[in-house]
Amino acid sequence: MVFKLYDTYGFPVDLTADVAREHGLEIDREGYEQAMQKQRAMARASSSFAIDYNDKVELDGSTEFLGYSELKTDQSHISQIILDGEKNDTLETAGQSAMLILDSTPFYGESGGQVGDTGRISCADAQFDVIDTQKKGAVFVHIGKLVKGKFRVGDQVSAQVDPELRSRIACNHSATHLLHAALRQVLGEHVQQKGSLVDSEKLRFDFSHFEAISREQLQQIETIVNQQIRCNHSVETNIMDIDAARDSGAMALFGEKYDDQVRVLRMSDFSIELCGGTHVKHTGDIGLLKITSEAGVAAGVRRIEAVTAQGALKYVEQLEQQVDNVAALLKSGRDTVYDKVGALMERSRKLEKELDQLKARLANAQGNELTDNAVEINGIKVLAAKLEGVDAKGLRDTMDQLKTKLGSCAIVLGVVNGNKVSLAAGVSKDSTKRIKAGDLVNSVASQVGGKGGGRPDMAMAGGNQPENLEKALSMVPSWVEDQLK
Repeated sequence: MVFKLYDTYGFPVDLTADVAREHGLEIDREGYEQAMQKQRAMARASSSFAIDYNDKVELDGSTEFLGYSELKTDQSHISQIILDGEKNDTLETAGQSAMLILDSTPFYGESGGQVGDTGRISCADAQFDVIDTQKKGAVFVHIGKLVKGKFRVGDQVSAQVDPELRSRIACNHSATHLLHAALRQVLGEHVQQKGSLVDSEKLRFDFSHFEAISREQLQQIETIVNQQIRCNHSVETNIMDIDAARDSGAMALFGEKYDDQVRVLRMSDFSIELCGGTHVKHTGDIGLLKITSEAGVAAGVRRIEAVTAQGALKYVEQLEQQVDNVAALLKSGRDTVYDKVGALMERSRKLEKELDQLKARLANAQGNELTDNAVEINGIKVLAAKLEGVDAKGLRDTMDQLKTKLGSCAIVLGVVNGNKVSLAAGVSKDSTKRIKAGDLVNSVASQVGGKGGGRPDMAMAGGNQPENLEKALSMVPSWVEDQLK
């Protein structure tokens, strides 16, 4: 159950543990970890690159990470090659999926919510396209395919990160820190990060909060973030011991384990957090942040998604295009779209009101005509009829009118819209001990491919065999007679 809450609903395991403790219970952490490992194994097995990610392969040594200051290095060496879950000395089949481990790399390995880098590893006439980078302990694993040539363990290679994607990721990651600080400023210091995802397209930030965020609050949060972006603060990083970092006011993630030495990311005094990810050099590099959605993902946990930089500009352009499209339909300019739509909505409401009035008159007229068709069976007037041109509401309104006019009665009305049948059954209050509206409507619905239900005096049903409706209605009097015997 703990795993299901996390996997299906995004409910953090720490919050589940807190709730359990409040009720004198403990969660099965071992079972949760086993379920997580099983899920990871399933995800690996379904990978289109058919690479064995299991932990049976021992990855030796460590990888020096150069990516904070460099996007390319020509001095890296291949320390390990993994093919089909096993170590190999060479990689030489073009198109083959593999994992390369280097002694040093500018590629960021996925962690802290930030996705792994992509790019290219090459030497001489050989080329390996990196489609993902994972971090396994102290080792960075470059996952991808051999494009051409041959690689050997020990080869000196050039490792080049895709600069465009890295830049987008950095913008989104730095904006996440500003967003976190803005959320705490607007909503309160109870806001804590509960999860995040940072890739080249967007940022996603989960945080603790007890209610939905209003439109005004979202606008305020977005405004604060963009103000900090325009301030163009320097983004500073310092390696500090954990106690000094906390004394400096740096925020740490609840439940996260940190080494004695930590990396502190500072954006002026507005945001100070522990973070090992890659970031922009100045907040102004982010350009612009636009919040695209806000929703709840679990009890006490909200999620915001946003775009930055070029992604934010593209988002704004799409919104402008939508406004232009609406303006073209209305034959107006952008400035008058709101007024035009308001006028159309008001006109639509008036027309809907007039239509409802006309339907009511039509239903009343049909009701007046139908009363003469009722037959009396053992003191109850029975009527079964097909109406034309009414909706479900009109069906109920006609039913109410007929029940008032007929007194002790049992009524079934049907209407066909396309290939669908709508049915309504009504039984006067004094007759419900002898006949139930639900039974009555189902006696017809069963013959037109449907079923329904409701109160003893009023029930609705539907069906999808309109060709059988008239025959089914014609059998209502005999069905009522059988019920009254």
